[in-house]
Amino acid sequence: MSLVGKQFPDITVKAMDEMGDAFHLNVLDKAVSNKQKVLLFWYPKDFTFVCPTELHAFQAAAEEFKKRNTILIGASCDTAEVHFAWLTTAKDNGGIEGVQYPLLADSTRALSSVLGILDDEDSVTYRATYLIAEDGSVFHESVNHMPIGRNVHEYIRIIDAFTHVQKFGEVCPANWEEGKDAMDATKTGVADYLKSH
Repeated sequence: MSLVGKQFPDITVKAMDEMGDAFHLNVLDKAVSNKQKVLLFWYPKDFTFVCPTELHAFQAAAEEFKKRNTILIGASCDTAEVHFAWLTTAKDNGGIEGVQYPLLADSTRALSSVLGILDDEDSVTYRATYLIAEDGSVFHESVNHMPIGRNVHEYIRIIDAFTHVQKFGEVCPANWEEGKDAMDATKTGVADYLKSH
């Protein structure tokens, strides 16, 4: 069941930061109380193969997300303690040392079960991504199979497009990027756009 256009679930989950501090985090509350967008991305397991490449890729783009008033949060079903062990393992040894955004530790599967993103065989999550607006509503969700890593820049593009819609009320056509033409959501708007593109 898709969450697009609906409120993100109001569920609090344990989390870990890069300093080794465990705390409780509610993604919905984080978006609404801070009036920021949230990019929440789930990955299957700590200490695996594709996963650290994604966590480092999101960290490398952290400033771009910050410029867009967007908070990054990673998540898996590992415990907070396992997250901290991975956060303190060097990159050249397969670790994620240097990652500075929080990691949800959904070891009870409370949130991932509600989201319906658990693999039946191993009870770990697929690579699910949620973009959540400042009012707590989901404006994008996607789910990749475990062997397929994400393209971080596509999420930046989607955030830019959603922000453009919020600001100007125009819609963003295929392959739209910041600075390119958008269009009015009318028959005339699409006709004018297609004539010039």
